[in-house]
Amino acid sequence: MADTAATPQWHVVGDWFDVCKCTIPCPCTYAQPPTSGDCDGVLAWHIREGRYGDVPLDGLNVLMLGSFVGNAWGEHSDAYAAVFMDERADDSQREALGKIFGGEAGGWPAQFVEMFGPEMRGLEYAPVTISVDEDLATWNAEVPGRVTARAEALTGPTAPEGARVQTINPPGSETGPGQVATWGRALADQVDAFGFAWDWGGRSSKHIPFDWSGPE
Repeated sequence: MADTAATPQWHVVGDWFDVCKCTIPCPCTYAQPPTSGDCDGVLAWHIREGRYGDVPLDGLNVLMLGSFVGNAWGEHSDAYAAVFMDERADDSQREALGKIFGGEAGGWPAQFVEMFGPEMRGLEYAPVTISVDEDLATWNAEVPGRVTARAEALTGPTAPEGARVQTINPPGSETGPGQVATWGRALADQVDAFGFAWDWGGRSSKHIPFDWSGPE
């Protein structure tokens, strides 16, 4: 639970995406159980603009590895996670990122952590790189030698050129209510870190923006 009395006002805006085990489209974003009844995935956050009190957070990245069995939004078990934080962050930024993404600073992350409640396998500061095309054609994340996640926007024979396949107000939006999910296909989903290990491609990915504030 957030200690709102000791937490400064904060606000972060940016891009989130995942690549996961599910077939397209990932049922989790529709608040349904994953395709195979369990899921493993990479979750990536890029902060375009942000502040935690007087601490600037612009341009910083966070990446999480996660797995669970059942419905993430309902009955589930065996939830595990590990986090890579951007090594470029200084001490005050690291503290701010830890409180925001750990749920201590309130806002949507606190609600998500309370609902999902994974057991943490580890935290490491590393060179996390994340890029998202302005037109949402592709999105990518990497921790060298540990994680590679690449995806392209979903398209098909009847999709107008350059148009994105999107869901408005998805009922299981991982970044909170009132967002737009843009669906994609994973080109690479390779992980070998913290006991997580997989190498998939061609499965589900989606991009959803985030706009969070707290501590309320």
